[in-house]
Amino acid sequence: MKRTHIVLLVAIAIAIGALIMTSVDFSTYDTIASAKEKQGKFVHLIAKLDKTAPQDYDPAKNPNYFAFTATDSLGGSTRVVYHNTKPAEFEHSERIVLKGKMQGEVFECSEILLKCPSKYKDDKKQLEKTVNQN
Repeated sequence: MKRTHIVLLVAIAIAIGALIMTSVDFSTYDTIASAKEKQGKFVHLIAKLDKTAPQDYDPAKNPNYFAFTATDSLGGSTRVVYHNTKPAEFEHSERIVLKGKMQGEVFECSEILLKCPSKYKDDKKQLEKTVNQN
């Protein structure tokens, strides 16, 4: 092989490595307290809905505004504003993953992922009941 071919192959390998490194998501899950320390930086929060606090969602007035309060496992709490429609089955989820940035005392959320294992537990109980009856 010529020297230029070797240099070209090394350059291609470096370019592929750089593309892979930029496409991988290196973000970690933060607590609400650590997210407040990282003002304006993109973070992931694992939390649950605070069902005692009011939710603000009026699809007739503004279907792309949803606000609620979330608490993490350490007891931290924050107001979350999501500029999109309210996810279906939101109140039934046990855990929620929030992606976004802290802006002062409010978490500006860009994406919500719902975790609903209880939904499948009920189906499993019904299946076991049916199997035991037969």
